[in-house]
Amino acid sequence: MPYIIVEQPRPHIRVIRINRPERLNALSFDTVVPLYEAIEAAGADNDTWVVLLTGEGDGFCSGLDLEDSGVPPNIDGLPMSRIAIRAMEFMSGLVPALRALPQPVIAAVNGPAVGGGFCLALGADIRLAAESAHFRGAGINNGLSATELGVSFLLPRLIGASRAFEILLSGRKVDAQEADRIGLVSRVVPDAELLDVSLELAEQICGYSTHGVAMTKKVLWSNLESGSLTQAIDLENRNQLLVRLTTNNLDEAIRARREGRKPHYED
Repeated sequence: MPYIIVEQPRPHIRVIRINRPERLNALSFDTVVPLYEAIEAAGADNDTWVVLLTGEGDGFCSGLDLEDSGVPPNIDGLPMSRIAIRAMEFMSGLVPALRALPQPVIAAVNGPAVGGGFCLALGADIRLAAESAHFRGAGINNGLSATELGVSFLLPRLIGASRAFEILLSGRKVDAQEADRIGLVSRVVPDAELLDVSLELAEQICGYSTHGVAMTKKVLWSNLESGSLTQAIDLENRNQLLVRLTTNNLDEAIRARREGRKPHYED
C-alpha cells in the first residue's frame, strides 16, 4: 500500500493524499520520502496549476509517528549527532518545500492536524477545514518543545503572537470553529463536502493566469519576511510590472470582459 497517493481528479488540479489512515496519517520517514517526491513532481509538472494536500480516512496528519518513525535516508556511516540533525532537517524541510512550489497549495484538513501535521497545514497557502478538524501542537505534550517545522514563524503571523503563544504553550486543542474564528483557516465545511469545496476553490484559481497566480504566491510569502511597508511595496511594484510587461494578460482580460466571456491566458 503506498503511503502517498497522487490523483488528478480535475484538469490542472493535483491531489496529494497521505495514506496511513490506521495511524491517522502519521509521518514516518518512509512516508516523508514519497511525500517529498510527490511535492517535487507536482512542482515540475507544468500542467498542474493547483495542489491539494489532504489525508486519507479520518485524519489530516497526526504528526511524527512516535511508535515507528523509521530512519532518515542516507545516514550510513554517520555518528548519532549528525543523524539527529539530519533527521530534524529532513522533516522540517517539508514546509519550505510547499512554499517553494510555484502552484498554490490548499490544505483540506479532514480531521486532526497535530504536531508536524499542524505545521504541514500551516505550510499550505490556504487551509479549509472539515467540521471534525482540530489543530494542536504535540511536542509540549510529550515533554519536548512545541516549536518545530516553522510553527514559531508561521503561527504568530497567521493569528497573532498572543493567541499563538497561548495555543503552543498550553498544548490545547483548537477545534474547527475556533480555527475559523481566529483566522487559522479560511472556511469550515461539513466533512462530506470538504473535498468538493476544496476542488471548487482550486478550479476558481485555475481560471486565472497561472503566471499571475504563481507570482502572487511568491510575493505573499516573501513579504511575510519583509521588514517594512516600503520594502513590501517595492517588491509588489516590480512583480506587477514583470507580469504586465511580459504577458498579454491585461489586454486579454479587457477583451474578454467586453465580449462577455472568460479570459484565456496563454502565459
